[in-house]
Amino acid sequence: MSRPNGAERPYDIVLFGATGFVGRLTAEYLAAHAPDGLRWAVAGRSERKLEELREALPGGASVGVVTADVADPDSLRELARRTRVVATTVGPYVTYGEELVAACADSGTDCVDLTGEPEFVDLVYVRHDARARETGARLVHACGFDSVPHDLGVYFTVGQLPEGVPLSVDGFVRADAAFSGGTLASALGQLSRPLRMRAAARERARHEPRLVG
Repeated sequence: MSRPNGAERPYDIVLFGATGFVGRLTAEYLAAHAPDGLRWAVAGRSERKLEELREALPGGASVGVVTADVADPDSLRELARRTRVVATTVGPYVTYGEELVAACADSGTDCVDLTGEPEFVDLVYVRHDARARETGARLVHACGFDSVPHDLGVYFTVGQLPEGVPLSVDGFVRADAAFSGGTLASALGQLSRPLRMRAAARERARHEPRLVG
């Protein structure tokens, strides 16, 4: 495994899709809570919109701006080479996400997203997991509402139960919120692709080592 030296890169985190609905919320959170010394940048297609976002952020003068477009693979590779971690909010991921993942896998750059699209997760494993292992890139999916509250809820619940006995956990979620445009597009996309989603799951099952035990 060969992982490029992060100290040679200008940024620790680049937030891709920063001017979208979820991207802007994430940028605002980073501006308010990023640890001292964190080198981070906002990224997207429109330099004008990125500059406007930076000006609106507290401490925005220290935030970098990187232009990149999902339709321009060279720009994505350049983005990946400039940071240790890419956090992307650009979806639907099955449509717009794979070129960025490929760039990160090749560059040894960690990539995190908030996808809730099983087809995308399975395709990334099949097509890019081996390369990511070679370069040391960590590809982490579903870092949003689709998974994090449920995972943490199960983790907390299991910690309160007896050890060494079989457990089954059922989860129920109630939320008072509206879908963003990107979330709605992702959901509709997955509902319209059931055959492709099942095919991707079968392909992953053929590649993924079986757990023993």
